[in-house]
Amino acid sequence: MDVIEASNLVKRFGELEAVKGVSFSVKEGEIFGFLGPNGAGKTTTINMLCTLLKPTDGQAKVNGYDVIKERSQVRQSIGLVFQEPSLDDYLTAEQNLRFHGYAYGIPKNVLEPRLKELLEMMELWDRRKGKINTYSGGMKRRLEIARGLLHHPRVLFLDEPTLGLDPQTRRRIWDYIHDLRKRENLAIFMTTHYMDEAENCDRIAIIDYGRTVALDTLEKLKDGVGGDVISVKTEDNEEAMRLLEGQYKLKPGIENGIISFTVPHGEEFLPKFVSGFPLRLLSIGLRRPTLEDVFLKLTGRNIREQEVDSMQQMKNMARMRGH
Repeated sequence: MDVIEASNLVKRFGELEAVKGVSFSVKEGEIFGFLGPNGAGKTTTINMLCTLLKPTDGQAKVNGYDVIKERSQVRQSIGLVFQEPSLDDYLTAEQNLRFHGYAYGIPKNVLEPRLKELLEMMELWDRRKGKINTYSGGMKRRLEIARGLLHHPRVLFLDEPTLGLDPQTRRRIWDYIHDLRKRENLAIFMTTHYMDEAENCDRIAIIDYGRTVALDTLEKLKDGVGGDVISVKTEDNEEAMRLLEGQYKLKPGIENGIISFTVPHGEEFLPKFVSGFPLRLLSIGLRRPTLEDVFLKLTGRNIREQEVDSMQQMKNMARMRGH
């Protein structure tokens, strides 16, 4: 069953078109990743699905409810963890969750056991009476996830769920997310620009400049790169590029003095290549494609390069919103 259906969603801010007709669906119990650089349209899309922004064009349903015509029902059936912290720092963890529960009209006899269940799940029960301004970044993020689950949503939206956290804390947050999916059987829709984080998803949509450029499982996206990735450094990289293109009929690229190209069955290709290549090899490596390789193939750019370009788009969007 599809719990999210988006069809040709568009959002414009004045003359700036931030989202340009994206379409996708998300199944019950699925972890669905929306991967792209900052400014690509990820947060704008999530805000439309959560009824925080009205689409300029297109349609979307969440848990069967229209995001424009049935906003209240959509909000009752979703949980949302914002990119920016949204807890009240001068309240305790318990108080933050109770306030949220009252806002959703959860009866006290339902709220109290649910509150305890979630705080224990997030390993925060012993700190439930501590004020939020004494919490670490990871503890705050876990509490925000607990708050988003308090009213038994069908879909949990996570906007950059581990942004700014250290690698160890990011891994722990993902342990909780996987556990939640099993316990609650809810769909999780998450945005991220972390490549390694996206690998936790069942399916991934890659968004670039407001458009979805690919949508598939992780393995199928990687298979689309064209095989395994070979990286070499030679005594003459310029000549090596010419040989790879002419003699080997490959399409190499070069970055930071390292030549890379893709071939099917790299482990079989490598021994023949090493023994037959006419130039001296200074280093050589073989690996499976990453999502970074997928993004590069689909857009022609590295996602880190795209981060820089996207900052200007975000500034433009901020100016448009101010008018």
